[in-house]
Amino acid sequence: ANPLDVAFTDANHGFLVGSNRLVMETNDGGNSWEERALELPAEENFRLISIDFLGQEGWIAGQPGLLLHSNDGGQNWNRLLLDTKLPGDPYLITAIGSNKAELATNVGAIYRSSDSGKSWQAEVSDAAGAVRDLRRSPEGSYVSVSGLGNFFSTWNPGDQVWQPHNRVSSQRVQTMGFQPDNKLWMVTRGAQLRFNPDGSNPEDWSKPVIPITNGFGYLDMAWDPNGTIWTGGGSGTLLQSSDGGAHWQRDAVGAATPSNFTRLLFLEDGKGFALGERGTLLRWIG
Repeated sequence: ANPLDVAFTDANHGFLVGSNRLVMETNDGGNSWEERALELPAEENFRLISIDFLGQEGWIAGQPGLLLHSNDGGQNWNRLLLDTKLPGDPYLITAIGSNKAELATNVGAIYRSSDSGKSWQAEVSDAAGAVRDLRRSPEGSYVSVSGLGNFFSTWNPGDQVWQPHNRVSSQRVQTMGFQPDNKLWMVTRGAQLRFNPDGSNPEDWSKPVIPITNGFGYLDMAWDPNGTIWTGGGSGTLLQSSDGGAHWQRDAVGAATPSNFTRLLFLEDGKGFALGERGTLLRWIG
């Protein structure tokens, strides 16, 4: 199974979710993990793709068509019935307040609930189409990459529709997300990184940064609490830059890990994780 997301209820207690119904729980801040079983239909091979907590209230989104809710820090989970007319499959769940959550699907539909997930209201009048990646900023804006990586779209709270944007170069877009100051970042094919210098203009991009040429592409980027940029990708590629992307160093532990790093996560309390394939999980120790 591949780990896909991590979330914590407090400094010590958290969950990791992933493909093949993977759920693991930690009580020591992510040092050690134990497998948890959820009561789900045995015949469905769920891909648990997103988890989030706000205090003791938690949410898990999965595919196909799975949404779970907990009020007791993840000890018990209730399955919520999603409308069969929901466009696409759940992709990203965000806890935004007591009994409140925002759900985005893999076609860019965005829904909000204020009653613990019993009912959902559409935030966007039209979905974005199939997406390969979709991220949310802490302020509630979204960026999505089209299924083929040939364009990307942005959405801000209050917008009726997604705003599409042409890709910057001939290289297809792999992944996008938000920098700590809410400006965008982009990873493209050809192992190129780009940074958006003006958060109000998603069409404005830096020249491509190509950290280290090793024949492997990058799949994600993230900032640690010290402002160091991390990027990860194929065959143990895990790099860090402490000068805004000008110079890069390989991470020795990553280089010794025979896995593709698909996701880099830094949580608000300073925890960091690199998620890889086939059960690989690295914990950041600062």
